[in-house]
Formats: sequence, C-alpha cells, structure tokens
Amino acid sequence: MKVLFIGDIIGEPGRKMLKQALPDLLKAHVPDLVIANGENAAGGFGITPEIAEELFSLGIHVLTSGNHVWDKKEIEPWLGKQDHLIRPANYPAETPGSGSVVVSSDRGKVAVLNLEGRVFMSPLEDPFRVAEREVERLRKETRTIIVDFHAEATSEKAALAWHLDGKVTAVLGTHTHVQTADERVLPGGTAFMTDVGMTGPSDSVIGVKKEDAIARFLTQRPHRFEIPKGPTQLDAVVIEVDQKSGKAKTIERIKIRS
Repeated sequence: MKVLFIGDIIGEPGRKMLKQALPDLLKAHVPDLVIANGENAAGGFGITPEIAEELFSLGIHVLTSGNHVWDKKEIEPWLGKQDHLIRPANYPAETPGSGSVVVSSDRGKVAVLNLEGRVFMSPLEDPFRVAEREVERLRKETRTIIVDFHAEATSEKAALAWHLDGKVTAVLGTHTHVQTADERVLPGGTAFMTDVGMTGPSDSVIGVKKEDAIARFLTQRPHRFEIPKGPTQLDAVVIEVDQKSGKAKTIERIKIRS
C-alpha cells in the first residue's frame, strides 16, 4: 500500500500548484490513498465547503486541518455533514466535525487521525492522551493509521512520534510550512517527519507576502497578511506500508517547484 500526504495547501497559488502537479505524482507513485492538509486553502486562512469539494475533485481522499480550520465560519456546519474533512481530535467534544476518519482503499482500510499541539499554541486537551485513546479505538478497524500532528514545536512532534512508534503507521508534522529533511522509519515501524512542508508560493515567508511578514516583525503590530503570486512549490511525502501489520516500510520526501 502507498499513501501520499501533501503539505499545507496555501490559497489559490497552492490549489493551482496542486492541480498542476498532482496528476504526475499519481502516475509516478500510484498511491492507494491521497491525504492533504487543507486548513489554509481559502485565501491562506481557513477553508470553505466549495474549496474542499474542489480539492476532493482533484483526487484528494481526505483533508486534514488545524487551528485555522475555523477561520471561515461557513465551514462549521459543513464539518458535521461529511467526514472526509477532519479537524484536530483534541478539541472539545462539542466542537463540530470529527477528529478522525476510516476510509477504504483497494488494499484495505486506512485511518487518518488529526491532532493539534499545545506548545506555543492553544491549551487544548493533551494530544498524547487523546492519541492513545483514539489509536486504541482505530486499531480495532485497521492497523494502518496516519497521524497529522499539526504543531509548532519540533520537540513536541518528535516526542509524539516516539510515543506512538509501533502503534501507528506514520506521524507527519504540519503547520510550520517548512519542509524538514528528517524523514525516517522509527524502530517500531512508524514513519516520521517533523514537517511535510507546504504547497503554495515559494518566494514568501511560510506562504505570505515577504513584505507583510517583515512589517509585522519591524512594527510588532497586527498586519494583514496576503498571499503572493509568483513561483510555487508542492511538498509531500509518500509512504510504503505493509498493510497486514500497518508498519511503514519506507518514507520518501517530495519537493516540486514550478
């Protein structure tokens, strides 16, 4: 089994890059499941039902998210009507939507679990404890479990990967938008990468206009962020899985530039 996971899609440039690059990726790797983080797909902040449907139409099977999924209010009622756009599982129980989903592929079932970190982020429920609970539940359906850990701190991401080693197929970091070069399969068979990266404008500061980010640092005041035009990139990983055990065999880092 092969799983393709695409880093955070940033606004219209990211969606255009995905549309351009995904067909060749599908031909080259022939994944059984395609996952992407879509929380910034609408103008760089949030996602709408229309944009989610657009991404599904391109060949994405599951969309994960994070703290920005709430930026477009129209997504909240839609989250409860479908299950292939998920939000972090460690939000309060009454939060709209689901934190995980189990989908079928030609080679068996795959569970996708979304979690959000707490270091330098909101004080949500402990992602480590939630992960333990959710993984135990999901393993009753399938041993192939992909975790999107949407977190700021590299230490928190690495710690969760080691905590879940041998219990899940992969722990893949999102949120920081900078692709890391530390992909590996841990001793217990869990693939790990601190951050998959982003799909969006290359000449930017993690997806936003350089000038906007610099102005905010110089003035220390709120500044509206816009998404620049220009060269784009697509960051992703592809994981080869032994579907009987749910363990990862390999993880390959992908970067495509327009």
